[in-house]
Amino acid sequence: MNYSTFKKGVAASLVALVGVSSLASAQDAPATSSSAKVFGGRSQYRTWSIGVHAGVLAPLTVIGSNDYNSWDVNLGYGLNIRKQLAPSFGLELNGVRGKVSGSNDFAIRGAGTTDREFETALQYAVDLRGVVNVGTIDFLRRENSVSFFVTAGAGLSAYAPKVTNGSGVVTDWKGKAGSDVSGKNSVGGTGDKDYVKAVYIPVGAGIKFKVSDRVNFNLGYTVNFVDADNFDGTYAKSNNDKFSYGYAGLEFSLGSKSKPSLEWTNPVAVMYDELKDPSLRQEVEALKNRVANVEKSVDDLKKDSDGDGVADMFDKEPNSAPGAVVDGSGRTIKFPEPAATAVTSDKTGFETIGFEFNSSVLKTESYPTLDKLSSVLRENGGKVTVNGHASSEGTAAYNMKLSKDRANSVKTYLVNSGVSASSVAVKGFGESKPIASNDTEEGRIQNRRVETTRN
Repeated sequence: MNYSTFKKGVAASLVALVGVSSLASAQDAPATSSSAKVFGGRSQYRTWSIGVHAGVLAPLTVIGSNDYNSWDVNLGYGLNIRKQLAPSFGLELNGVRGKVSGSNDFAIRGAGTTDREFETALQYAVDLRGVVNVGTIDFLRRENSVSFFVTAGAGLSAYAPKVTNGSGVVTDWKGKAGSDVSGKNSVGGTGDKDYVKAVYIPVGAGIKFKVSDRVNFNLGYTVNFVDADNFDGTYAKSNNDKFSYGYAGLEFSLGSKSKPSLEWTNPVAVMYDELKDPSLRQEVEALKNRVANVEKSVDDLKKDSDGDGVADMFDKEPNSAPGAVVDGSGRTIKFPEPAATAVTSDKTGFETIGFEFNSSVLKTESYPTLDKLSSVLRENGGKVTVNGHASSEGTAAYNMKLSKDRANSVKTYLVNSGVSASSVAVKGFGESKPIASNDTEEGRIQNRRVETTRN
């Protein structure tokens, strides 16, 4: 989710100031789940396994045979250790040993040599291979029960061929592998006194069945490409030799019984199940509630009940009057009362009428002066001109209007008190006729005035 909309900056600064005390109470402990999660990592699964296998070793493969056109069925056996790195991939250390043999039926085409038969003792073939799970039948379940796999890797083999030629003479490489018993170079292989050593590439495929949480049953087939042409003891063809291994085996998962096996876990199905999991929905709802509580806490931190621009948590006067000017702590700033203006007009003998800043409303202290002027005009007749003035704050046009409004306020008062409207004229002079300096507050107070002159 993106929560930038609920005031990142405000939350960061206010939370730091209040020590997150109000936010801490709004958040519950995070929900937990004992089941494996999609992004929970390998530590929540069993990843190690060990297996045994046995089957048929043969010089015949699905892509052809070696130098002999007939092959024998021989037992091969071995074991493997696997580390599962992901549901679809693992690394396996695999070892096989046994015997590979074959013969030539000269009545059948395809013999690559005149030798009668061979028998190779495979002391070992050890390799490290990658195992890729390429498909599954129960693809919508958390844990599958049938899986197909392919393998490929590289390893080292040790073997000793025994060859019988057409005359029945037997040549045994064992004990002589260090020398060139055939009279030819040992292509791709290195020898010691008992066995020839050669690198080989295993490529295979198979199917795996889940017997229980701990046990798997495997069926597989591997073609082993030997980097030498002496695996059958005969240099008859230009291609290197190869042999196959078809096997069945049992594999045992290691680790805690409380954890599922990683190789049988389908992350797509786990994610699908999590979307339907009531506990996950509860966690999501709880998260929503925690977020709502955090948002409310942040809003409470910003709350300004009296609207003075200072949040309640910092406001030392939380009930300031509307429109009051306050300091950084929310306390009302009390300005000194303006001194009473007692400037006497030399034109009518009545005191000047003063006004507040940016106001044309008559002050109560002006009423006695206006009442006297009204009485004089009603009793003696005559006409007066009411002249409005303003200080220099604001534009000249605005101050002109304000001065006229002030003059009209005086006229309205006089008319309402019984003076004939025709006896009172109104003029506005704006800021053009100050009686004091506009550079000081005291001078500006004196310039906010109305004066009366007799016509």
